[in-house]
Amino acid sequence: MERIEVKLGDKDPIIIETGHYAKLSDGAVVVRQGDTAVLVTAVMSENPIQNIDFVPLTVDYREQSSAWGKIPGGFIKREGKPTEREILVSRVIDRPIRPLLPEGFPYEVVITALTLSADDKYDPDVLAITGASAALHISRIPFDGPIVGLRVCRVDGKFVVNPTYEERQRADLDIIMACSESAIVMVEGGAKEVDEETFMDALYFGQSSALELLRAQEELRQRVGVPKVQFEGLELPAEWQKLLEEQCTERIKESLKIQDKRERKSLQAKILEEFIANNQVPQELAFKVGYQYKKLISKLMREMVLTEGKRIDGRGPKDIRPITIEVHPFERPHGSAIFTRGQTQAFATVTLGAPEEAQLVETIYEGETFKRFMLHYNFPPFSAGEAKPWGPPRRREIGHGALAERALEPLIPPQEEFPYIIRVVSNILESNGSTSMATVCAGSLALFDAGVPMKKHVGGIAMGLIMEGERYVILSDILGDEDQLGDMDFKVAGTRDGITSVQMDIKIKGLTREIMRSALMQAREGRLYILEKMYSAMPEPRKEVSPYAPKIEIITIPEDKALTVIGPGGKNVREWREKLGVSVWVHEGGRTSLTSMDREAIEKVKAIIMKLLEDVEIGKVYEGKIVRVEPYGVFVEIMEGKTGMLHVSKMAERVKDVRARFKVGDTIKVKVLDIDERGRPNLTTIGIDQPA
Repeated sequence: MERIEVKLGDKDPIIIETGHYAKLSDGAVVVRQGDTAVLVTAVMSENPIQNIDFVPLTVDYREQSSAWGKIPGGFIKREGKPTEREILVSRVIDRPIRPLLPEGFPYEVVITALTLSADDKYDPDVLAITGASAALHISRIPFDGPIVGLRVCRVDGKFVVNPTYEERQRADLDIIMACSESAIVMVEGGAKEVDEETFMDALYFGQSSALELLRAQEELRQRVGVPKVQFEGLELPAEWQKLLEEQCTERIKESLKIQDKRERKSLQAKILEEFIANNQVPQELAFKVGYQYKKLISKLMREMVLTEGKRIDGRGPKDIRPITIEVHPFERPHGSAIFTRGQTQAFATVTLGAPEEAQLVETIYEGETFKRFMLHYNFPPFSAGEAKPWGPPRRREIGHGALAERALEPLIPPQEEFPYIIRVVSNILESNGSTSMATVCAGSLALFDAGVPMKKHVGGIAMGLIMEGERYVILSDILGDEDQLGDMDFKVAGTRDGITSVQMDIKIKGLTREIMRSALMQAREGRLYILEKMYSAMPEPRKEVSPYAPKIEIITIPEDKALTVIGPGGKNVREWREKLGVSVWVHEGGRTSLTSMDREAIEKVKAIIMKLLEDVEIGKVYEGKIVRVEPYGVFVEIMEGKTGMLHVSKMAERVKDVRARFKVGDTIKVKVLDIDERGRPNLTTIGIDQPA
């Protein structure tokens, strides 16, 4: 077994081990920090896949409850389909790794990360990124690495690399990043309205912290690495490449002047079909011709931007597409908005719910917790003009939803101020770039429309970069084609005062600090422009929630009275829900919510609870109702939920037959003599005048 240890700041060292576990994989490492350990394997198929123009990479990250000493929740008591957390971590491993596998690589590659042990200090997600790089680097799989995965937080004004969970709770910036020695490759994270300079400082602090881990992976490859696989790429014979460029270049340039996405795509497809037919392209070359045709489109589009400063749709680099906003287009959702930017359109709705409707989430470091703000993003195929069925959420949808949720969450008011559970749903109706940022904008507008007392709007913009040598152009509000053909996809969301969410994928090396600063400042300029449009449409949240939203009242009860309110076996709570339509939920600390569509019903239940909380006073006379009759006395309910016994020996008049004298439902005046050790009042009628 080979082992390398690297110290990062004042944290526990990161240890990379190989040669002991999963030895049938092409590459396998265990990465440890503290008592957290992740096994990461990389396996390549033996046979190539024919005619594919993408890297057939699959990444699966799995966490099992046993890793942190828990039994899974639910009825089945075993892990099933990947959780949202596992999908999101799989994505942050996949995104920096995929561009570093060779273009046109036809072999299927599967990376699997399994958390073996999880402590209460270190998150295994960033260790898995480093593990994926190390496993690939020592294997036969071609890989332009290594890279390192790190988390950078700003805690009490200072940057911390791979912080503990406790430190993350105090952070105002929390990002995951992957970097090589010469480039930042991927960034994912959020912040509490930090400025652009602080964000950039965090990135370069992280990159400088990664150097030792990069050298450790190089050393590991020198010790145990094997030769890399050689493969034939998707290059065309020189004569065919020349012919393709000669016959298609001018026609492609003309197609790039068409602003409508569908028309442009249709013409470009026709150009390729005619080239193949007119030149009788051999079947064995047809796929490579199609691949190189796409590359030619990319090359020409990039050159048009770099030399002419013009984009596909005729805009300049900083121009933002026309924006239209519809607030409250439909009546029944508690809040709704449609945000349209060019050919991208997001319809967001807000639903307000009772506190008990919070989502139960199980995490490594917190166990079971309740999540009160949720954002779900949907991408139906019709939004891209595709004739496909609409299936369950895919990884991309979950990732985009998490990005938008992270952008809005810092502005969601605390539960003490606004007691509702909040769900935002974004359905993309048209897609031509930057749908996740359109979701942020539509979601913020819908929250304002729903009467959620957010202090500020949150807007988002997707940035791009085209760079050739010393020449570069930063693009604001990129289209789908510019995302695919550019060198950087950089999504930034935030308020007028700072950044709340970022997602960045960089496909090139040599991105300087100045270019990064320019991109951030241009993104800020675009974000402020979009926010002005949003404030014009909806300057402040509505003062009242929708009449179709439930009504909620919060009261505080003594914690030791919770069982009294709930009733034996939940009797009281069940009756209020079934008979009055009021849901009562007692939270930690005695904070109690009353939820119903009927305000009067809430007031009625509130009055009952207040009576339940009253203490019985010794010596006080009460008029009660007989609820039970026994030979030795009667039981009298003197207050809601408070029943005492009136023994025959404590009755003012002698009673021979209690059951003949008293009936259930009779009212009677009684005085409290004392209260027994179990809190039950003992009653008497001596000295009390009873009604005739």
